[in-house]
Amino acid sequence: MKSSLKAEFARLGPVRAISRVRSGSRARFALTLTREGWPDLNSIAATMALSRRGLTMLAAKKTVEDLIRQSSEQAEGHAIVLLPMTDTIEAVISDLAKAGIRAIHVDHKADVDVALIRRRLKLSRRQFALWYGLEEETIKGWESGERTPDTAAKSYLRAISNRPEAVREAYAHTE
Repeated sequence: MKSSLKAEFARLGPVRAISRVRSGSRARFALTLTREGWPDLNSIAATMALSRRGLTMLAAKKTVEDLIRQSSEQAEGHAIVLLPMTDTIEAVISDLAKAGIRAIHVDHKADVDVALIRRRLKLSRRQFALWYGLEEETIKGWESGERTPDTAAKSYLRAISNRPEAVREAYAHTE
């Protein structure tokens, strides 16, 4: 082996073994890194936490680097990641929090309670339909259980539930 290559490997340090999660299910997470979170960021621990759960080391590293880049250009960096082997949702959130990254489990298949969202916003079916570009009959069907929202509708309803004013403003904006 060339001496320059040996020196390069020595500079990199020893290779770490990754104890991968052996059982669990796939889960999607929304990751956030704020500029204020930089002092707490441990990019190696974050990369290892993602890699332990089935991402390749390269994919995990790129995800963390994207978060850092975005948060340096804006106030926050955001990424969404699908982990192939999640031990528990709580363990992933905890491991990433220790590394300085906020993680939220995103479950696109979970049911959405349309009536609860609408009542929380204090809107009639008609008002809800008009504000958010939905059909009143569709809302009635969802609320009665005759129909269920498809994945896109569930995502839209979750956005309404989480940020009703922002969705209302985005829907009304016609430029």
